[in-house]
Amino acid sequence: MDRRTFIGGLAGVLIDAPLDAAAEQLERVYQVGLLTLGADPRQSRFWQKFLEAMRELNYVEGRNLIVRRAFADGKTDRLPDLAADLVQAKVDVIVLTSTLETLAAKRATSTIPIVMTVAPDPVEEGLVASLARPGGNVTGLTSVIPGISQKYVELLHEFVPSAARFAVVGRRGGPLPAIRRELQTAAQQVGITLSFTGIQVSDDIDPALAREKRDGAGGIIAPLGAVTYQYRAQLAQLALKHRLPGIYWDRDFVEVGGLMSYGANSHDVGRRAAYFVDKILRGAKPADLPIEQPTKFELVINMKTAKALGLTIPQSLRVLAEVIE
Repeated sequence: MDRRTFIGGLAGVLIDAPLDAAAEQLERVYQVGLLTLGADPRQSRFWQKFLEAMRELNYVEGRNLIVRRAFADGKTDRLPDLAADLVQAKVDVIVLTSTLETLAAKRATSTIPIVMTVAPDPVEEGLVASLARPGGNVTGLTSVIPGISQKYVELLHEFVPSAARFAVVGRRGGPLPAIRRELQTAAQQVGITLSFTGIQVSDDIDPALAREKRDGAGGIIAPLGAVTYQYRAQLAQLALKHRLPGIYWDRDFVEVGGLMSYGANSHDVGRRAAYFVDKILRGAKPADLPIEQPTKFELVINMKTAKALGLTIPQSLRVLAEVIE
């Protein structure tokens, strides 16, 4: 799992100061570029958690850290220019989220280190040579492992077993082939059909869900994607309006009214990305830093939304889930 005008805000007045009473002054000011397909990173808890972890590692905005925020507001065609601007600014490292951002940054530079965070399959997508030895200027984390997209279908079907069709909601042209294959395989196994509906801006969501409801969808699936994350509140509330139970890739959807989510905790992923940045700023090469995969996943269910949809949480899910009001 994101769990963004450019060009972004250069944040920070640079003042040399002791890191704490016992620490030596850092002689260097570092520049970190944040690149996202979504909205201003200041609006994202994912990026907030990343910067919190950076502060804990003694990289403090306004003291020894400049953060350049580059965000595309869901417009994929802006990513190459945003990546090029970060390269021109000579940032020390670029931190980003998923595949599209990573591809844009990788095309823009082969020398500046890149730390990705939620690319589903970085080997298949040609971002790295292998998970153990990435081999280029890209390293970081993936919050998705093979099989997780299949769970979206299985869990939603368990919640609404009477549904014969689910709608997969994401950016136009998505989801990524590996995710699409998993979803389709899982749908065949439980005997339902899938439709795929694309959104690009917030105004697309209401008519898209109305159309899917009219065509017989019994629920929605929102797999990994920056566009759905950017519009998560609208998506969750409009799904409720159209009485479409939904499963989402990050708990932040559930906290704004979505029915349930399954995946790695994106806040933990954001914090862990700071570890990679710290290693790189201290001299480590991305080629030698293995890609980390999540080992812990969480199922989160919104009790209030379930009640509003007239659904009872299955006991089989209740015992596994964190249930929030």
